[in-house]
Amino acid sequence: MEKVDTIVVGGGQAGIAMSEHLRDQGVGHLVLERGRIAERWRTGRWDSLVANGPAWHDRFPHRTFAGDGEAFPDKESVAQYFADYAAQIAAPVREGVTVTRATRIEGTRRFRVETSAGVFDARNIVAATGPFQRPLIPPLVPQDAGFSQLHSADYRNPGQLAPGAVLVVGGGSSGVQIADELMQAGRRVFLSVGPHGRPPRAYRGRDYCWWLGVLGKWDIDTPAPGTEHVTIAVSGAQGGKTIEFRALAHQGMTLLGRAEGFEGGVMRFAPDLRENIRKGDENYLSVLDEADAWALRHGLALPEEPQARVLPPDPACVSDPILSLDLAAEGITTILWATGYGYDFSWLQVDTFDAEGRPLHARGVSRVPGVYFVGLPWQTRRGSAFIWGVWHDARFIADQIGIQRAYSVYDEGMRAAGR
Repeated sequence: MEKVDTIVVGGGQAGIAMSEHLRDQGVGHLVLERGRIAERWRTGRWDSLVANGPAWHDRFPHRTFAGDGEAFPDKESVAQYFADYAAQIAAPVREGVTVTRATRIEGTRRFRVETSAGVFDARNIVAATGPFQRPLIPPLVPQDAGFSQLHSADYRNPGQLAPGAVLVVGGGSSGVQIADELMQAGRRVFLSVGPHGRPPRAYRGRDYCWWLGVLGKWDIDTPAPGTEHVTIAVSGAQGGKTIEFRALAHQGMTLLGRAEGFEGGVMRFAPDLRENIRKGDENYLSVLDEADAWALRHGLALPEEPQARVLPPDPACVSDPILSLDLAAEGITTILWATGYGYDFSWLQVDTFDAEGRPLHARGVSRVPGVYFVGLPWQTRRGSAFIWGVWHDARFIADQIGIQRAYSVYDEGMRAAGR
């Protein structure tokens, strides 16, 4: 059994950030990755995916992306960035190792970590597997209903899908980008849009990532009441653009409200599309208002952009929403579910999860001594799920491990002295 101070499970952005900070703390560790470094960026995304933030912003502090800092790196560039970063910090990553089970060793402060490459004995475990673990598909449409169904995690490109129209369920960043790509490829597309925020891609010459930074919104520690399940629609695709659902409809996409049920080949939708669009506009305009006020208050002479407040007229599908849709009659052959992910920490068999399997933690520190998390959405702030945010969260977790390590060293010294 190999003995190590800390095992980091996951070799993506969270695991690589964690390795850097553990190294700086002088903590011996291993990063175990079941695929390659940043495997989900390589093979768990669609072909044309780019980062939702510009290269100057969505990165670790000690390495920049090659090329234009205002560009949105493609998924292969992001994966290579993390591989290069791991080499830069000499991260002790073992690729192709799957962790199958981790349990407390009875009567000790240590853990038994079972993997496809053998068993490890560790003082600490950091779960750095991120939020995209288990694709979620609502149980609305039976698998034998006669339609091809897949989650956005399994989508790669339009040519992968059977000929015919496509119903995309979910109007967040993934859903709207995939729906737009399918429409540009000549597909007839229906998009089910739920509650969402849609910040401007850029305003008055500054990307929204910059605006959220100077406005202090990245550091908000909890979602506003009632927004816990509100998705964000933002895109770096095609050089980056503000998501405007009505504009997509005017180009030929059919917008629908939230998918509510399915029976006899007919999908039912909630009568909430107009309200969802209105609240998305409200979010969009509030960012413009706050940006204008901040620029005025700080004397920032940025170019005015009055046209950003001009919204397209409502298309027919918004003013007279469709509440039911006979999928076969509309030529729909594929239902693509862009409905998010759930956690899967089944391998981590310790008492720090709620009834739904969500981690119980404070800023990533679990209620089981020696078990930590990094890479969770809203782990410490709104920015936690972003590349730069996870780096800062990992530094905090490494600090906590270092603090506890110092206590253990002191205790061991006292015991050795017979005290």
